[in-house]
Amino acid sequence: MTVNDFLRRAELVYPDRVAIVDEPDQPADSWGTIDYRDMARRARAIAAGLDRLGIAVGERVAMVSHNSARLLTALYGVSGSGRILVPVNFRLVAEEVSYIVKHSGARVLLIDPELTEAMAPVECEMKWVIGSESDATLMDFDTEPRPWQPDEDATATINYTSGTTARPKGVQLTHRNLWTNAAIFGWHMGVNDRDVYLHTLPQFHCNGWGMLYAVTGMGGRHVIQRKIDGPEILRRVEREGVTLMCAAPAVLNTVLDAAAEWAGPIPGSGLTRIVVAGAPPPTRTIERCETELGWEFCQIYGLTETAPLLTMNRTRQEWDGLDSSERATLLNRAGAPVVGCTMDISPDGEVLAAGNMIMEGYWDQPEATEAAIHDGFFHTGDGGLIDDTNYVTISDRKKDVIISGGENVSSIEVEDAIFQHPEVTEVAVIGIPDEKWGELVTALVVTSPGSELTEADVIAWTKQKLAGYKCPKRVEFRTELARTATGKLQKFKLREPFWEGHERLVN
Repeated sequence: MTVNDFLRRAELVYPDRVAIVDEPDQPADSWGTIDYRDMARRARAIAAGLDRLGIAVGERVAMVSHNSARLLTALYGVSGSGRILVPVNFRLVAEEVSYIVKHSGARVLLIDPELTEAMAPVECEMKWVIGSESDATLMDFDTEPRPWQPDEDATATINYTSGTTARPKGVQLTHRNLWTNAAIFGWHMGVNDRDVYLHTLPQFHCNGWGMLYAVTGMGGRHVIQRKIDGPEILRRVEREGVTLMCAAPAVLNTVLDAAAEWAGPIPGSGLTRIVVAGAPPPTRTIERCETELGWEFCQIYGLTETAPLLTMNRTRQEWDGLDSSERATLLNRAGAPVVGCTMDISPDGEVLAAGNMIMEGYWDQPEATEAAIHDGFFHTGDGGLIDDTNYVTISDRKKDVIISGGENVSSIEVEDAIFQHPEVTEVAVIGIPDEKWGELVTALVVTSPGSELTEADVIAWTKQKLAGYKCPKRVEFRTELARTATGKLQKFKLREPFWEGHERLVN
């Protein structure tokens, strides 16, 4: 079970079918439209090029890139030849990328053309700007690559966590991890040879959640979108006949905003399904996906460490008679465990998971690995519950629980309530130190243009929906909130100014 299985089948069964429609505005010279025969040929050329450069099996190749046909193909050409691909978040600064390159021991570094200047300080033994230059250097079309003896337990990629902690950890995902994740994800989503997949999710993020392997294996078409733009997403859904995409809630919101200005029928209505994860979306957003777009909303839950799929929440037959609001409430849960995944809740409320999707470990951090994987389970660090229907609900990051006046408050629950206000576009709820309450429930709010919403308005609105102790005691208005590339709120950054000078981050 290796990633080669997916591309090998696509080349065997669908050699002349369009594999990739590359982003036309790639600064690295777009590959345009290529078929599966050509995609497989280019993946083998990457492997042969690494042979020529002396990059041995097990050595690391790092790539800092926006979504592109090159990164998609490298996931096969590098990992499929026994090397390890290190896809790096293109939003990181040079110091962070330097840490990843050094920590992973990467001998090759490929840089997106837009980042040439910003990444100039990053040092690596072999370093190229992605484009025709790197193609000529890295890809050898004249030589067959040396055969690699497939090993499903070999590390295929090292994916560095998205930065919700101070230093990212390198998650070792094996070929078996990636294979089972892709097969299970594709099975649950019903991926087939008629699917057209739009890459709205960063490919670096847990290898596009593994959906790109599933789509390849079934001969689906990949449509690359380099940067997120709501109207452009709708245009590509219309032009390419997109049936499937993955995204963070923030991306779905940009599509909803664009749809409000769209002239004519919404593209993909009744055909397109969107898989959302990265942060629990508000019920209002879920309902609008169905009522305003006509798209099927699916929610998954997982982590980089779990390849990432752990749960799936799709509309099911039993919900057909419900109205959109009732369905949205049910879809707001993380979902039920996917095939092959066992889940449990620890005595202190932590979500636990076991299965073939669990990482090999953290690269060169055995102590962190032992802290995360023990007693037969991976410990997610998320607080949650499993209801009597075996659906999982994530209540909070354990560290994000606010203890105010002796009561536990879930920041996600408060955020969901505030976000339902029509003038609120973003919200983060955090606990800040307070002499009276221990921690004060505080809402950081971004409003829509022209809004005159006040602190008192937000508090009064929330009190209509939640118990008094859960409601914010303080509201601050912001123009934007710090997020990771995948849409997760970076609450540690939002908390820092309030906790400065405190030795402990609880009060």
